[in-house]
Amino acid sequence: MPASPAARHYHEPMLQSGNPEDARAGSSGVRRVAFFGGSFDPPHRGHIAIARAAQTALHLDTVLFAPVGAQPLKPQGATAGFEDRLAMTRLAIAGEPNFAVSLADAPSINSSPNYTIDTLRTLRTELSASSALFCLMGADSFLTLHRWHRGADIPFVAPLIVASRPGQSLGELAGVLPAGLTLDRESNQSAGPVELRTYTLRNSVGVTAPFYLLPGLNIDISASAIRQQVRAAHVQPDSDLPPAVFDYIASHGLYR
Repeated sequence: MPASPAARHYHEPMLQSGNPEDARAGSSGVRRVAFFGGSFDPPHRGHIAIARAAQTALHLDTVLFAPVGAQPLKPQGATAGFEDRLAMTRLAIAGEPNFAVSLADAPSINSSPNYTIDTLRTLRTELSASSALFCLMGADSFLTLHRWHRGADIPFVAPLIVASRPGQSLGELAGVLPAGLTLDRESNQSAGPVELRTYTLRNSVGVTAPFYLLPGLNIDISASAIRQQVRAAHVQPDSDLPPAVFDYIASHGLYR
């Protein structure tokens, strides 16, 4: 059966979003691009704060917000559909010149799971050889990395940028690494508007990759808590949601 128009739309080049106003990370020249995948169910101010911190600390040209189609560790799926999460993500980052929505993790035609390692490898081919690709994630995602498909390979395709929680120890992070990976304890700490610590990850055969830590970002926002608040009618317009996302949820009756 032919693919639906929506399915064909999703299978554009992964560094594009279909929105002419979005930044084009696949343009020629040297680029510093961070892939930021997730359910974005819904996208909230915490996601924006993490992306801003990473963009500032690592001088990123573009942070790609990529709503996931089918997350392997969440077989029950997201609460909102992909189209709604894509629309909310576009609204959340509107006006942010270094952010773009990406279809890199859009639903596949056969509804198979989206694996980050495969997405990153494809993104890597769409960037010039001299460009740098990173994988940005929050602490909660990093703590499950050992359960991801080929999680131990991901840092060597795209170095990790992890936004840790205040007071989170390096030992806690090192203790949940995928099997075969170790984290050197010596770090380089850069001065600037956003604190950045750089460590070295090493695999079982001695290959190394940088590991970037954004420590002490005081962000305690939960998408699941927001969904519960919406169901209880406790979310206010000045909440943890960007105003346009709040309006979209209200007008489309999401999370009720």
